[in-house]
Amino acid sequence: MISLRNKFADTIYELAKEDDRICVIVADISPAGSIQKFREEFPDRFINVGVSEQIMIGMAAGMAQRGMRVFCYTIATFALYRPFEFIRNDLAYQNLPVTVVGIGGGLTYSTLGATHHAMEDIAVACAIPNMRVIAPCDPAETEAATRWCAQNNEGPVYLRLGKAGEPDLTKHALPWKYGKLRTVEGRWIKGKRGVCVLAYGPMVGAALEMGRRSIEEPYSVVSVSTLKPLDVGGIVEILKTYDEVTVIEEMVQHGGLGDRVRAITSRLTVRPPITTMFLRDAFSHTYGTHEDLIESQLWTYSERGCNA
Repeated sequence: MISLRNKFADTIYELAKEDDRICVIVADISPAGSIQKFREEFPDRFINVGVSEQIMIGMAAGMAQRGMRVFCYTIATFALYRPFEFIRNDLAYQNLPVTVVGIGGGLTYSTLGATHHAMEDIAVACAIPNMRVIAPCDPAETEAATRWCAQNNEGPVYLRLGKAGEPDLTKHALPWKYGKLRTVEGRWIKGKRGVCVLAYGPMVGAALEMGRRSIEEPYSVVSVSTLKPLDVGGIVEILKTYDEVTVIEEMVQHGGLGDRVRAITSRLTVRPPITTMFLRDAFSHTYGTHEDLIESQLWTYSERGCNA
């Protein structure tokens, strides 16, 4: 297994060898692996601003206006929250193609406490006009998303990555496409509609475990890696096709994927029951592994389907 963080580093290093516009700005992170190779081979395109995330974003905006392809790279809470005003005004307002890479979304940095937990980053990023939001689930999706960001002319992107060793979850899936849902795995049984589980980031692995436990029932697991713009048409088709829909996310409820799926159901006269699993609306005071925190923080809200 390779972590999403390391796959990003490997991919950006390979891209930089082909495109001299690609540069990386980090904020007080010691480069390792391919990021270290990037710094050694392309020193003029690697900058560590230290504990100065606002400067990181302001500098990226100026470089983007000069035609550079800039990736701002640090821990998710510091990549997005600390320089929020700069991201909003310098990047989004001017619609500049800068990728803000948030490492360790959700509760990944478990033992470092709430200051390092990015529990609401998806909602924050999606609320910014012009901001695109991508959360790949495995190394293959990370590589595809990173390549898209390097070629993107549309505007700023928030790229949310895990940092632990993530398995290859999508080797049997169709190629990744920006802005589209992607079926990762499924079991189809004639005459049954079954359940569809929607997830993004490393929680796709939990979705697969959930689907596989339903031994005699059909299921489908879908990676919603592009959270903005959301593939609304694809979600409508899922809501029309399956008997049940479950959304799992390592994010608080408000402004998350579950909320948005429920909002889409208002367009339908008939819809399936929807279950949402999300992080509870509270800072974690549990000390433990990532799995320990998920167990203590993940809440489930279920409902019965209704015919409007």
